[in-house]
Amino acid sequence: MSSMSVTPDVAATSSYGFQCVLPRQDFTQAVTQVTEALKTEGFGILTEIDVQATMKVKLGIDGRPYRILGACNPPLAHRALTAEPDIGLLLPCNVVVREEVDGQLVVAFMDPVAVLQMTSNPEVAAVAKEVRARLERVRSTLMIAGPA
Repeated sequence: MSSMSVTPDVAATSSYGFQCVLPRQDFTQAVTQVTEALKTEGFGILTEIDVQATMKVKLGIDGRPYRILGACNPPLAHRALTAEPDIGLLLPCNVVVREEVDGQLVVAFMDPVAVLQMTSNPEVAAVAKEVRARLERVRSTLMIAGPA
């Protein structure tokens, strides 16, 4: 795909996630755009980790912008926790916004179906499928919206 394109790329990042590449834009605006898109699917942000700032303070390393958003949909989290109390070890759903060397912004989503396969509980599997569908809709929203 050309770097001049306005439609983001979509790809699997690994066996545990999927992603899209946003058109070039301000990193902070991209984080806001991702947060707003998550809200449309019922997710709030429980935690936000600025990896770039942490690496600078703790290790003196200057890195590219990298933010981990701990997203949670409370009704779905409640269903999973009710079905299996220790499932909290695998929550929340992390979403990463990061800048590549070429300046493109990648939004990567944890695949809850892959991660929550660690349990054989059918209710947890059902919740994971619903969460994945919602995260895929967030990805689609980001792809349609482009820069904020």
